[in-house]
Amino acid sequence: MVGFLNAGSPASTSIIRPVYTKADADRLAKEKGWVFKQDGDKWRRVVPSPEPKRIFELRPIKWLLERNTIVIAAGGGGIPTMYEPGKKRKLAGIECVIDKDLASELLARELDADLFVMLTDADAVCVDWGKPTQKQIRRGSPAALAAMQFAAGSMGPKVDAACRFASATGKKAAIGALADLGKIIAGEAGTTISSKESGIVYAAQ
Repeated sequence: MVGFLNAGSPASTSIIRPVYTKADADRLAKEKGWVFKQDGDKWRRVVPSPEPKRIFELRPIKWLLERNTIVIAAGGGGIPTMYEPGKKRKLAGIECVIDKDLASELLARELDADLFVMLTDADAVCVDWGKPTQKQIRRGSPAALAAMQFAAGSMGPKVDAACRFASATGKKAAIGALADLGKIIAGEAGTTISSKESGIVYAAQ
């Protein structure tokens, strides 16, 4: 079940598929007013990526959870919608991409989740990723992690979402590998973000 999101002002942009030749991209830009960006030797369309503001299907999601149902929601960021200008509370689709991590954080916060976990293919959040000096972060405060730089296309949005949840709720957020879910919940694996932490604690090498 997918949450519908009310998109606010675009904070960033995303490139989407399919890929086009330069000639096709130029033609579509002229015909439809689309914006394109070069990606290797091809061209891809660029659309706004606003922050999610509301999940419209929250009530049925809560209803299902109360009945011990596993709910799949906000997949891929959810279906982006906004109130149509000039119409009274009429939703309309909008061509944009909602960040899936921010959508998940909003969903977790509005469901009053005890713990917000983002599972990925990485064991934990790392500094100096891919370098000989790479280190895993075991625990950290939202302020300390927010001051660090992480890749915008991978770990950056997850760290941002985790920091938002921990700051807004006073509860914990965690990032780690799917296979380590049990250990992540126990605080024995992955990276845990909590406002109760005062800085950064690295995993033992």
